[in-house]
Amino acid sequence: MKQIDTPNIIKIGIAELKIASTPNILATYGLGSCVAVCLYDARSKIGGLSHFMLPDSTCARNTENLAKFGDSAIHLLCEKMVKAGAVQRRLKAKLVGGASMFKFLSKTINMGLRNIEIAHKELEALNIPIIAEAVGGNYGRSVKFYTDTGIVYVHSLNKGDKTI
Repeated sequence: MKQIDTPNIIKIGIAELKIASTPNILATYGLGSCVAVCLYDARSKIGGLSHFMLPDSTCARNTENLAKFGDSAIHLLCEKMVKAGAVQRRLKAKLVGGASMFKFLSKTINMGLRNIEIAHKELEALNIPIIAEAVGGNYGRSVKFYTDTGIVYVHSLNKGDKTI
């Protein structure tokens, strides 16, 4: 009788990133202005998810946690995936999050928009195409990323669910 693999749900917190192979599920919860970058190599079935909270490590005093910043987290995620057997030229990206959660801050510091912009910039620098997005708005989201298919399930209490 053939053994059937049961997927594990691997949780990624704020300022964390993890990679996994099929049939595992990468999940992150409570994205507000933070952005989740999901990278996927469909041939090797290796996926990675980064949940970063700030766009730019060059403006921070403490840069010990590279997963905290979009400019460093995306490069680190790509590097870890390649070491695990993914091929960089085959990687595709999906982005979730980057909301403007507080109206009183959105006119001066729109962190969500800045996080989206840095994700676009860094992925372009790595020649990784963005094939789907669920970004912006003013509401939170949670993500489940299925490494067997590359499908990203996006859940929001107020705006419903969608698959990208």
